Amino acid sequence: MTNYTHWFIRARLKTRQLLLLVALAEEGNIHRAAQVLNMTQPAASKLLKDLEDVLGVSLFDRLPRGMRPTWYGEAMIRHARVALAALNQAHDEVQALKSGRFGQVSVGAITTPGIMLLPQAISAVKAAHPTLRISLAIETSDILLERMAQGKMDMLVGRLFAQHDKTSLRYEALAEEPVVAMVRPGHPLLHVDNLSLRDLVNSCWIVPAEGSVLRHRFDLMFHEEGLDAPSNLIESTNLLFVTKMINEGDMICLVAEDVARYYRQHGVVDILPVNLPCRMDAFGLITRSDRPMSPAGKVMLAAVKAAAAEVYGVTLEAGA
Repeated sequence: MTNYTHWFIRARLKTRQLLLLVALAEEGNIHRAAQVLNMTQPAASKLLKDLEDVLGVSLFDRLPRGMRPTWYGEAMIRHARVALAALNQAHDEVQALKSGRFGQVSVGAITTPGIMLLPQAISAVKAAHPTLRISLAIETSDILLERMAQGKMDMLVGRLFAQHDKTSLRYEALAEEPVVAMVRPGHPLLHVDNLSLRDLVNSCWIVPAEGSVLRHRFDLMFHEEGLDAPSNLIESTNLLFVTKMINEGDMICLVAEDVARYYRQHGVVDILPVNLPCRMDAFGLITRSDRPMSPAGKVMLAAVKAAAAEVYGVTLEAGA
């Protein structure tokens, strides 16, 4: 039997208190937060004090020029954002059902599965449910995981690293991601016999930003061959910019093999015949394990898993 004696019921927690927590975190000042919520400052102060009294902790440090969340406050703010996002999703889902639509789902992916996996899955869903609204974001894993933590994303295909909070996350591995050297068609290095890293040291490379895992492995790849890492660099992972740049000169781009093959298939780029002994970490399907998925989300999840079986040859549990 469901327990209806939660602390927030006994405390008569108000939605406006959750809104106030988020507004205070964003504004850093109770006067501005009250203005954003269209309430008086005394009313906002009372809402905050009532919540602090119920919890028995101080949620914000009062400073001369504003307010700063305590550790307790940061925890409550994080959960307030998730709760408010869930309420918004509930409203959107009800409105979608009222208007005859099946619902909506938000999906995220890093670049390679965004090109190779998600189009197939989304096409299958739209064929079966034309009115289901799908939102797709192609971003880095860090950004996507942050959005998922805020309740803004139903599922994503990306990477988990040691620094990521894996609490309440389910990860199902899909594929590893080798990298290649992508160049324009007709690049002079395409015709060099026995091409090696030594031949590429003095070229202009387009690479991920310093501090990223792949950039570190790129530099290390040259050092392990007794070479200095290339110093003629452009830092970018934006594929529109990258393909434009390499087609206007003799630059080389470090990119996932599947991405390069996709563009080569369309005659946009070519791939240098050189072995690059570095690769990106494996990526996988990431979902929340602490909350039920909407009917629309379940349909999308099933389609992603079916597409993964075809694209990567990986069979994921249907009911996971």
